[in-house]
Amino acid sequence: MPEATEDPFGGRTPTSHERMTGLPWDASYREGPAPWDFGGPQPAVVRAAARFTGTVLDAGCGSGENALFLASRGFRVLGVDVAETALDKARQKARVKGVEAEFVTADALQLERLGRGFGTVLDCGLFHAFDADERVEYVKSLEAVTKGTLYILCFSDGENAGPHPVKREALTKPFGAGWRVKTIEEERVRTRFHDENGAPAWFATIEREPTRE
Repeated sequence: MPEATEDPFGGRTPTSHERMTGLPWDASYREGPAPWDFGGPQPAVVRAAARFTGTVLDAGCGSGENALFLASRGFRVLGVDVAETALDKARQKARVKGVEAEFVTADALQLERLGRGFGTVLDCGLFHAFDADERVEYVKSLEAVTKGTLYILCFSDGENAGPHPVKREALTKPFGAGWRVKTIEEERVRTRFHDENGAPAWFATIEREPTRE
């Protein structure tokens, strides 16, 4: 009998991006910095941090730059990702910087398994990696944990766009009853493959509406 091989996706269903590349997200971190790891928190997140409230969930936190920045500003932060190598890097950075932040393995499409609620949820570069069907599933997952405001920073379809560019209407489409899209601002996303001005992006502020009894 052939030897059983380890499942690179850890028993979960691969995302559309993983099916396209044939590689798990973890592979992006094994051979050096990932394309989006330019060496610091996203400037858009730094600018928006003053608006954050309560405990923060960083969904798809990667190697932790945004989560650690927020933790250094006094926020209680939980970073989640499916990439174990990225989480190991994030924990190592936290130790070196002397910053307290929590990093755990979790699927962004099943956030209800966290069993927790957050005043602020940050999505930096995750939304655009999902296809249309996954985005609907993702928003349902976010409903279980978002008690206040969701912030999404994703590639837009402007000039010199990054991979998986998102049209404005595609960003708002999955958010129906129970959500209010407050603002969508033009922004930039820093990557290792763009100059210091980054790639065109959207920065969306989306509020969770109170549940009516």
